[in-house]
Amino acid sequence: MHWMLVALGGAFGAVSRYALSGWILPHTLQQKFPWPTFVVNVLGCLLAGLVFALAAKHSWFSPNLRLFLLTGVLGGFTTFSAFGLETFALLKRGDWVIAMTYAVLSMLCGLLAVGLAYRFSA
Repeated sequence: MHWMLVALGGAFGAVSRYALSGWILPHTLQQKFPWPTFVVNVLGCLLAGLVFALAAKHSWFSPNLRLFLLTGVLGGFTTFSAFGLETFALLKRGDWVIAMTYAVLSMLCGLLAVGLAYRFSA
């Protein structure tokens, strides 16, 4: 059952990302800044924060619905929302050093991995 919730939510999230990016792109073609990805990432974090807060503060969502929304829909929409939630949770717990280390290492290692893959691909 959990796999199905994640799969269905992920499909919806991925299609939503594609649609939103496709709507934004023609309006920003003359700009160098990657607005579609930026908007999707920030919106995904906003929605993840909202779902997280409503679930934590008001118990509005069942565990299955949280799985569907956070892991499925928002995971398919952007995994940046998971990064945002995890970093926020670390900050909320007072683990500032771990949060900053996680954020910096995620960015640097991600860019390094892309660069290495590009460099050593055929």
